[in-house]
Amino acid sequence: MFISRELRKKNIAEYLLYMWQVEDIVRAYGCSLSRIRREYISQFDYTDEQKEEMTDWYGDLVRMMNQEGCREGGHLQINRVVMMQLEELNAQLLASAKFPFYNSEYYRVLPYIVELRSRGKDKSESEVQTCFDALYGTMVLRLQKKDISPGTQNAIKEITTFIGMLNDYWFKEKAGELTFDEDP
Repeated sequence: MFISRELRKKNIAEYLLYMWQVEDIVRAYGCSLSRIRREYISQFDYTDEQKEEMTDWYGDLVRMMNQEGCREGGHLQINRVVMMQLEELNAQLLASAKFPFYNSEYYRVLPYIVELRSRGKDKSESEVQTCFDALYGTMVLRLQKKDISPGTQNAIKEITTFIGMLNDYWFKEKAGELTFDEDP
């Protein structure tokens, strides 16, 4: 919770990946708040007040996951909204002639996206979703200390650069510093 709050302010891409990990943590504990409190939150070196705040936050997530049918898989609406906003921003950036470096990076990463999409279950998911799926999958493999092929490492490096640029534009847009129309 404390991490998500900071990431939301500083890096929307890392925030989204973190929230996906939190969803998986909740699932790993069977969407049971008592287990999350006892087996997970208790491990942190936080004050009792911080642990209570964290318990409340996880409780909200458990409730939302139950209400939204995300107990077994999928993502919470709050996370899907962020993804939709990133997808919309990506489309705006690609449609504008004002962002040639972004367009260049997109076309550099597009072959990786196409290859990843061809291997995936959902061929209709957006390019941005495919990139996040690849980043998250690689993160999980690293946590499991599994080997990652050089080809995958190279693809992830390019995808990371692309998503990093999208992340930077996200914050510029939120700050009102981004315009897409040509100035008169």
